[in-house]
Amino acid sequence: MPFIPSAGELKTKPTQHSVRELRAIGIQPDVLLCRTDREIPLSERRKLALFCNVRESAVIEARDVDNIYAVPEAYHAAGLDSEVLAAFGIENPPSPDLATWHLINERIRNPEGDVTIAVVGKYTGMKDAYKSLIEALSHGGVANKVKVNLDWIESEVFENEDPVPFLEHVDGILVPGGFGQRGAEGKIRAAQFARERRVPYFGICFGMQMAVIEAARNLCGIEAANSTEFVATSEPVVGLMTEWMKGNELQKRGLSSDMGGTMRLGAYPAVLQRGSRVSQIYHATEISERHRHRYEVNTAYNHRLAQHGMRFSGMSPDGLLPEIIEYDDHPWFIGVQFHPELKSRPFAPHPLFASFIGAAVEQSRLV
Repeated sequence: MPFIPSAGELKTKPTQHSVRELRAIGIQPDVLLCRTDREIPLSERRKLALFCNVRESAVIEARDVDNIYAVPEAYHAAGLDSEVLAAFGIENPPSPDLATWHLINERIRNPEGDVTIAVVGKYTGMKDAYKSLIEALSHGGVANKVKVNLDWIESEVFENEDPVPFLEHVDGILVPGGFGQRGAEGKIRAAQFARERRVPYFGICFGMQMAVIEAARNLCGIEAANSTEFVATSEPVVGLMTEWMKGNELQKRGLSSDMGGTMRLGAYPAVLQRGSRVSQIYHATEISERHRHRYEVNTAYNHRLAQHGMRFSGMSPDGLLPEIIEYDDHPWFIGVQFHPELKSRPFAPHPLFASFIGAAVEQSRLV
């Protein structure tokens, strides 16, 4: 419902016209959920009920809230659930238990501290591209009772400028998924900064691959280390499975060398090394996570990377595809080939995000 400042009132006509159009095609609403940034006066509710042919109690105020997780409590207070039950003729229902929603909102509104996470990506001008990631980081904050502040950094900046002024104040660095060569070198420099400065680092999909290339170049001395997604290279640390697997090996995985045949899309299992950081975070040695990628870390480089401290702590069940990397001598440095943000929920924050934010809390105490 639009508010007209010069008139000092909420206007009901747009809602009336919308309902009239619905009724013209045979749809009669039972409940009106009216978006507004302020209280709807009783007189306006009565007007809407009269002209839209609904009960007065069915005109529900959907007022703006400070965060999305406040919506269930707000709609309950406005009576939406009662009206929906009445519309279906459901009588004497049990009272809803909103205690968990209340706890989440209490932690969001009254955090015990805050941390700053640098998100080094290539689509930072369109933050909706990272919506699931933003929510997963928020869930990690709820799990640790802290507010998570996000510092958005375009990865291309690091290709021309020193990352230190941009990253020296942050408590954690996250390099998310992506594709293509643009901004890749900047993500590699972000991973290098996190490794050398011992700042918690979380690399997701592309972010894991860039961390592996960084280690291959700067720890193993493989100067030509790169991804075949970008260039033809003599050291394909990251590439298509078809570039190092034979046809029969691909067929065992239900893949082919045809265009698109190397895409890993959907849930895939992984086996975690016993005693690794990730096995402790998951409290498991077998997991299943959602994937969306075509390029893989080349297992031919596993041994050399391991000699310089990069542990491949998660692998596909057949041991041929790296799923997770970590450093034993780093406070928190983990890269994953999958997308854990897609499984995080406010009631059940993904364990990797909860652990990452927990590590950022510890980092904040050192500064």
